[in-house]
Amino acid sequence: MLQLTAAQLKVWRFLLIPLWLAASGASAEDLVQVYRDAQRYDAVYAAARHNLAAGRERLPQGRALLLPTLNLSGSATRSRIEVESDNPAISPSFTRTPDAAGYTLTFVQPVYRRQNYLQYRQAEYQVQQAEATFAQASQDLVVRTAQAYFDVLAAQDTLALVSAQKAATSEQLAQAKRNFEVGTATITDTHEAQSRYDLIVAQEIAAQNDLENRRRALQLITGKPYAELKPLRSDVRLAPPNPDNMETWVDLAEKQSYPVLIQEAVAEIAALEARRASAGHHPTLDLVATHGQTNQTASTQTSVGTDNTSTVIGLQLAMPLYQGGAISSREREAAALQLRSREDLENARRSAALTARQTYNTVMNGIAQVGALEQALVSSQSALDSNRLGYEVGVRINIDVLNAQQQLFQTRRDLAVARYNTITNSLRLKAAAGSLREEDIEEVNRALAP
Repeated sequence: MLQLTAAQLKVWRFLLIPLWLAASGASAEDLVQVYRDAQRYDAVYAAARHNLAAGRERLPQGRALLLPTLNLSGSATRSRIEVESDNPAISPSFTRTPDAAGYTLTFVQPVYRRQNYLQYRQAEYQVQQAEATFAQASQDLVVRTAQAYFDVLAAQDTLALVSAQKAATSEQLAQAKRNFEVGTATITDTHEAQSRYDLIVAQEIAAQNDLENRRRALQLITGKPYAELKPLRSDVRLAPPNPDNMETWVDLAEKQSYPVLIQEAVAEIAALEARRASAGHHPTLDLVATHGQTNQTASTQTSVGTDNTSTVIGLQLAMPLYQGGAISSREREAAALQLRSREDLENARRSAALTARQTYNTVMNGIAQVGALEQALVSSQSALDSNRLGYEVGVRINIDVLNAQQQLFQTRRDLAVARYNTITNSLRLKAAAGSLREEDIEEVNRALAP
């Protein structure tokens, strides 16, 4: 039958409490639920959603430049006219207060306006830019939520491990004191154990503070505190990226990552802006129709009222001849900005490729690190068992046991953090390639404890 010492029982108690809470408490939240809360609350994501709604309005605004306009204007006036005649026999003096009222209805249909058509084309790419920007914000929300979620789990693991190490060190301190009292150990063992215990107490305080900060960071995204989060399964196995080829990810990032798609839309808008600036030299042709009516009770010439109705329809041509060089200057400015947008697009592609390469290497190295730490955990446990046995038979000293304990707990923490980082970096790799979706966070959620 397996026998556990009091220190080992305390260690396992601290390590199993979070798992027991997750298994027994219905209040434990998983990653998908936390992500849903973030979608409803996160201000950055909400701002991106409103920005998308605003960006989509560019299309009807651009289309309106090609459609007819209809305006109605009206006026009503009352005047007082006083005329003093120099020769009343020929023209008598008089005073009149005529009223006038009228309206004009104006219809304008652009027939040829090159600039308006190009601006409508720009609106189409501005909508594409807004949609790509929102898609990138959606990916960022997935990554930020997962990062904050696993940061809390990592802080919980650290606190649990430090508390377990504190319990084990306390047991070792008590044993050193007993051995000193019976004369089988020196006071040095007691001092070393006390020093290590005091250090762990300080580490526990720091771990508690870090956990509180991580929880607040998650609350900033989701708007609510969580009593418990579902932890990662202890038997989880991390798979390499699919496809397992760096250049495939790089190619995807260069073609479909959202920073590249955004910059492609910006480059198209700049190219159309250059053409629009050149179109400033083109004439404009509009179909114009007006219909108006004016009623007047009197005038300066007569006291008889009039009722005038007029309707006019025709074509209106405008030809820019000289604008002080402004049109040519705007043309040169737009051409320079177009060249800049091309360079920005090339930089976006290069940055996307670099991010994909770096993130892919980080994921692969993380998987290798997890495997190495899993083996190191087995070795650290064996080393601790050996040092404890050696201390009991007198071939090891107390500091050897304390160091072995610290190594074991540090390895446990490093393994947990490596797993969290690798999972989060896998999401970042998909985001770098523009392929991160909600289904990916659901897949990560299945790796949590049920």
